[in-house]
Amino acid sequence: MNIIKKTDEKIVFSTNIPTNLANAIRRTALMIPILAIDEVEIEKNDSALYDETLAHRMGLVPLKMGKDIKEDSEVKLKLASKKEGYVYSGELKGDCEVAFDKIPLTLIGENQEIKLKATARVGKGIDHAKFSPGLVSYRIISEITLPKKYKEKITELYPENKIQEKGDKIVIKDDKEKTIIDFCEGLCKRDKEEYEIKDSKDLVFSIESFGQIAPEKIFKESVKILKSELGNLVKALK
Repeated sequence: MNIIKKTDEKIVFSTNIPTNLANAIRRTALMIPILAIDEVEIEKNDSALYDETLAHRMGLVPLKMGKDIKEDSEVKLKLASKKEGYVYSGELKGDCEVAFDKIPLTLIGENQEIKLKATARVGKGIDHAKFSPGLVSYRIISEITLPKKYKEKITELYPENKIQEKGDKIVIKDDKEKTIIDFCEGLCKRDKEEYEIKDSKDLVFSIESFGQIAPEKIFKESVKILKSELGNLVKALK
């Protein structure tokens, strides 16, 4: 495994695992327990949004998963604002923190008010998108061979990708965060030049968290749940 990029919200790495296993890990991410607003009791809503629309927007606000949050936890939150302008997610107050405090929920004018209570519960992304922990994707690392005349242009736009020269050709690996295949293929098709794409056995795996839990934890929890599910399957077949 080779780390390509790592931040608080995203991790990208290359790895040599079968695509069916990578896809199983990707799908299992939707089985990780995640906290989200599940019920909203609106006392006053003077904004232009319908109550249902406002409640829907609140359900999509990522909430941090504290260590004390369990699968049967219920967390209470309140929102009260009379200030003219945008009402942001950071104005939600209660027993948990929002992952991002500048998500706009609605807009209120002079002498208008928003007042509501919300209940957050733990759920899974397979049941509703609001419980999704993030975006998980992968792609096969490919090797592209194309005419040498494109070297300068590709180097300018994709300086992180290493380029090898082989006679009048150049060879590039699509092994970074940003894919380069479509760009190279487009250049060659535009000029009617020959090119070759050769797939490897390695993958680029990308995990981008929505903020509830760290991207590394999404991967670890996905693998843990997948192992448990496979164990249950083995027991059921006996």
